[in-house]
Amino acid sequence: MNRLSFAALAVCAGLVLAPAAHADVKLGAAGPLTGSIAAFGTQMKTGVEQAVADINAAGGINGQKIVLLVADDGGKPEQGVAAANKLITDGATFVIGHVNSGISIAASSDYAEAGVLQISPASTNPAYTERKLWNTFRTAGRDDQQGPVAGAFLAEKFKDGKIAIVHDKSPYGKGLADETQKALNKAGVKEVMYEGINPGEKDYSALVSKMKAAGVDVIYFGGLHPEAGLIVRQMRDQGLKTVLMGGDALADKEYWNIAGTGGTGTLMTFGPDPRKNPAAKGIVEAMTAKGIDAEGYVLYSYAGVQVIKQAAEAAKSLDPKKVAAQIHSGMTFQTVLGPLSFDKKGDITKPDFVVYEWKDGAYSEL
Repeated sequence: MNRLSFAALAVCAGLVLAPAAHADVKLGAAGPLTGSIAAFGTQMKTGVEQAVADINAAGGINGQKIVLLVADDGGKPEQGVAAANKLITDGATFVIGHVNSGISIAASSDYAEAGVLQISPASTNPAYTERKLWNTFRTAGRDDQQGPVAGAFLAEKFKDGKIAIVHDKSPYGKGLADETQKALNKAGVKEVMYEGINPGEKDYSALVSKMKAAGVDVIYFGGLHPEAGLIVRQMRDQGLKTVLMGGDALADKEYWNIAGTGGTGTLMTFGPDPRKNPAAKGIVEAMTAKGIDAEGYVLYSYAGVQVIKQAAEAAKSLDPKKVAAQIHSGMTFQTVLGPLSFDKKGDITKPDFVVYEWKDGAYSEL
């Protein structure tokens, strides 16, 4: 072998053995893509996909492109933990998800042990960020902030009415119902009923009959939109004009599809509509042009990816723990939700909930 050939071989070997100049950032999106609340998982996935496409088109994060890994948790805790561990095995270092509070709480410990930073766009149960884990953040508010808004509204608007409080026994549903009950009672109003239902059932006529006998004027429901829609339909079938009020889990057009026109007048609490935020104007227009409604948690999910990008660039690192420390630092992030900053627990520092009303297949702020 002559010297030239040997040199060429050495160069080739060097090309093979040298590490890649740029690695990829593996970002997981985990939520219910199948099952009764797949609409919310679709909202989350839509927001993350759009954010990843936009950030990659602008050069990625710290010069590295994002590779999106998607996991379906089915809206079930056991499937959620399996989905989380699949993302961990596949090398995700950041995760946007999950939607359900119970699943986010269960999965977050596994993520923490594996060194994965998690930002939920939708999990509102306080316990998610109350356990002093380094890796848990959310772009949504908390139930102990949402419940008082609902309780105060009910105490003011229905102070002379009969109020029932019903929940679906989940960490999200019961937690939100209990916070609403606490605020309602503090305002001097006592509910006439407090009941738990089993989610996934199709017949809530026994509950409806009990409310009818009690003369209930308004029901506060802590739970998800499929059950809320069925309860409303069955109330109307029995001639009840009772108003239903719920939380952010009613923020999807599927609620109206289930409830039908009987859902007119339904009330719910949710953050100020991010579609109307000037910071989201360009993104909303681009999505609308593609036939996508940036409703519900679409922009909350998009914002989560923005926070990861900006924190990683400020920290000059893609180490999840260094990125988490940057998010905890009090830094203000510019997002489609407007400016966001986080406290030491991982909660946004300026949560805001308002009351919406459903009418003609859409919800609008009161």
